[in-house]
Amino acid sequence: MPPTTGNGKICYVEIPALDIERSATFYKAVFGWNVRTRGDGAAAFDDGVGEVSGTWKVGRPPSREVGLLVYIMVNSVAATIDSIVANGGEIVQHIGGDAPEITARFRDPGGNVLGLYQEPA
Repeated sequence: MPPTTGNGKICYVEIPALDIERSATFYKAVFGWNVRTRGDGAAAFDDGVGEVSGTWKVGRPPSREVGLLVYIMVNSVAATIDSIVANGGEIVQHIGGDAPEITARFRDPGGNVLGLYQEPA
């Protein structure tokens, strides 16, 4: 099924990376993103539900501080934290920092800070 289209939809994300292969491996292992090669030979990804795609870019500064903050929806923030750490990421805000929401924040191998979000049960 093709992704949803429509005015205002976020559709493409460029993530700063120090090492594209390392970042691609991280996001595939932790979030199950589909990593593929674009027609121009660059590494690209599709998110876990095929709604957002993007790529990794070297030569751009990582988003190390919380400004624009992107959250990735997960089934379990606690289990995802374990996977992030096991795959070379770092937790910068543990569960409870945005209570009552179930969230956490992490730093990926490229130095970017992103959030995790879990729907309440």
